[in-house]
Amino acid sequence: MLHRALLIALALMLALLALPLTALPAGPDPDAQASAIVLDEPLPAPVSAPSDPEPASAPLEAPAKETVTETPAAQDTLRVLMPDGSVEEMDMEDYLWGVVAAEMPAAFEEEALKAQAVAARTYTLYQMLHSKKNHLQADVCTDYRCCQAWISRSERLEKWPEDKGEEYADKLTAAIAATAGETVVWEGEPALTVFHASSAGRTRSAQAVWGQDIPYLVSVDSPEGEEDAPNYYSVVTMEASEFARRFTASYPNADLSGDCAQWFTGGTTDDSGAPETFTVGGVTVTAQELRALCDLRSATFEVECEGETVTFYVTGYGHGVGMSQYGANVMAKEGASYREILEHYYPGTTVEGD
Repeated sequence: MLHRALLIALALMLALLALPLTALPAGPDPDAQASAIVLDEPLPAPVSAPSDPEPASAPLEAPAKETVTETPAAQDTLRVLMPDGSVEEMDMEDYLWGVVAAEMPAAFEEEALKAQAVAARTYTLYQMLHSKKNHLQADVCTDYRCCQAWISRSERLEKWPEDKGEEYADKLTAAIAATAGETVVWEGEPALTVFHASSAGRTRSAQAVWGQDIPYLVSVDSPEGEEDAPNYYSVVTMEASEFARRFTASYPNADLSGDCAQWFTGGTTDDSGAPETFTVGGVTVTAQELRALCDLRSATFEVECEGETVTFYVTGYGHGVGMSQYGANVMAKEGASYREILEHYYPGTTVEGD
């Protein structure tokens, strides 16, 4: 109850100030595009949240099984489909600079940036290992809804504070160089190193979110909290009539008549303790489906119906599977190495390479 009261107070304060939730204090690097952060996807393309993009590695559907090709070398050049439709060939490490710059705030701890570099490299190799029907002419693209976010060095420098640009650029270059050629390996092959912005105390398993059992994508503890991640708690409120309109458009058999307090009648939780399913108007849906329907920052939420209002109290940001970026940063602050971070979030894997 105290938790809920604090959230309500926060929502009221923001409303009085006429500030949207997205205007809450930004993280260390507010321009970073966390493409792995919202409705997400690794093999099927990741889906993003309506206002905040979500880090790469985010599926809403289960990862699809695709044609496996010969394992690429970590130092190979790759063909990148650019936003304008052209295909550019670039060195893997140069490509990764643009990915890390887009995916994680450069103000993060060095060991967290190294962990992101290795996760991004591994994710890229995984994508190259499995043919992508979305762009057969290229190995990867710069669309986080399909592969990973990417930003050019010049554009990134323009977005960083002028007095921090070169420092941040050198920091990313150092993180990538220090981990050159290193990958997260499972049974001799690159792992599916999906990641997200922040968890609600524990990450979620691939089985719970996408319905696919991946041995190293299981629920583990994650140390970040409200003091570590911006917008860690968020509140989404809508009129009951609007919720009913959205829900019945997708689930026409639902009975959303009468008092909205009676619409939500049951549910289940997954292995992390997060909500897995809800029964709404007699129809059972997943938390992921409700997240997409109501534009929520994560599928870890509580819902309250009172009067003519439906309110969602949301914790964290992203699909919750794999490495939590803010959790990685907290671990780095506490002295963990990038290898320890990666092996924590992808248990059973090893970091291998140069």
